[in-house]
Amino acid sequence: MVANIGNALGAAGIGKVPGMDDAKTGAVGQDFASFVKGAAEDALGTMESGEKMSMKGIAGEADLTDVVQAVNSADITLRTVVALRDKMVQAYQEIIRMPI
Repeated sequence: MVANIGNALGAAGIGKVPGMDDAKTGAVGQDFASFVKGAAEDALGTMESGEKMSMKGIAGEADLTDVVQAVNSADITLRTVVALRDKMVQAYQEIIRMPI
């Protein structure tokens, strides 16, 4: 699903800065779609890491401190993703309300 969103944004040209072509930005620059895709993949990785560590904690294979740290990191990531989703929905609603 993340790849589909990135492909759709890229195909629509969303996330490109007008007047900035790839030659000017260089290898370091990236478009918004790839930034969002990378952030989503990082968030999923953090959530999976938290789940795996909590399962290890239940099985008694991990230190309690490591489990708490991984679960807290996953919790913070989830809260951030939810806040971003809410802001994107709010921005979409504002755009829809704009008169044409």
